[in-house]
Amino acid sequence: MIIYNVTSNIADGFHDQWLHWMQHEHIPEMIATGKFIKARLVKVLVEEDMGGTTYSVQFYTESKAMLDRYYEEDAERLRAKTRGKFGDHVVSFRTELQFISDHKAV
Repeated sequence: MIIYNVTSNIADGFHDQWLHWMQHEHIPEMIATGKFIKARLVKVLVEEDMGGTTYSVQFYTESKAMLDRYYEEDAERLRAKTRGKFGDHVVSFRTELQFISDHKAV
């Protein structure tokens, strides 16, 4: 399994709008591409020197090939929607992760 991780810092004043949009529009649209099986939205608990609030969204996909299909077929369109809606008020970076294992307390 591959995790497509998008970490974003949202400028003060845009936080509530961005969070609502992520939960009710963007994440469902990402999943609707058929490339991801689930997503997890988490808040990063650090104070950023640049201000704002930081979140990480982890999109789970079955394979690197499926993630590559997302890049080829959907990424630019969905990124453009984000830029069009929030411009420079949201700064993001992306990381690809490979799932290795889960561990639980006994």
